[in-house]
Amino acid sequence: MTDRLAALLEHFSVSAHVFHTGALCGVNELDGNGTTGQLHLIQRGKVEVHHGGIMALQVTRPSLLLYPRPMAHRFVTDSEHGADFACAHLSFGGGAANPICAALPPVSCLPLDELEGADGVLSLLFDEAFKQNCGRQAVLDRLFEVLLIQVLRHLMEQGQTQAGMLAGLSHPRLRNALVAMHDNPEREWSLDALAARAGMSRSVFANVFRDSVGCTPGVYLQRWRIGLAQQSLLKGQPLKLILQEVGYSSEAALSRAFKAQTGMSPRQWRLGQCE
Repeated sequence: MTDRLAALLEHFSVSAHVFHTGALCGVNELDGNGTTGQLHLIQRGKVEVHHGGIMALQVTRPSLLLYPRPMAHRFVTDSEHGADFACAHLSFGGGAANPICAALPPVSCLPLDELEGADGVLSLLFDEAFKQNCGRQAVLDRLFEVLLIQVLRHLMEQGQTQAGMLAGLSHPRLRNALVAMHDNPEREWSLDALAARAGMSRSVFANVFRDSVGCTPGVYLQRWRIGLAQQSLLKGQPLKLILQEVGYSSEAALSRAFKAQTGMSPRQWRLGQCE
């Protein structure tokens, strides 16, 4: 079976930084400013989760809350006993352009006992979170990163991604075409070739892809290629090398595709990232 996450995680990194472990009592607000998302683990206690002044969720069992993008939220717990949390900031390489970040819903809530195969990681994470072991921060950061990968697996395998890239990767046939584009962006992928990878007819593939992913295969491939080009630009690679890696025949062709996706030329975009 093809690895649906390998190319994504290779090119678009995700890093975690733990910022709180322990009890939260009463009302605690997170303003949603900045550029990071957040992953909260609730080990014990009842929690009301508010978004924009409205109670959006009521957590009554050990659960996780995933906010891939900045979003203001407020936790309301018992003022005396509170609830035990472990919380981390999430930084997605490429920011809003990171396809993993872009594909996730604004917030996901998962009971921990439904996250298959995560028992060992969660046990170690909570053990580290509530002790003061040497190297604790580094261990917790890495464990949160592993946990996020397990969450992505769960969302895909359980079909809890309604549209977008992760929905396509959840599809038993579309996933093969998507992984082919991810692994070999430099190839001239025709609609027929991608449909063959998916084991579908050309017309059925085009319709199912658009309905599941939300765009045509050609648009998706262009977005993937430009996302890779952006990552390479940030590393200082010259356009002549980048265009070969992402399947464009000339700098002009790459620039046209880049402008279609970002509204800027590669040079303008790179200068903007350096400001």
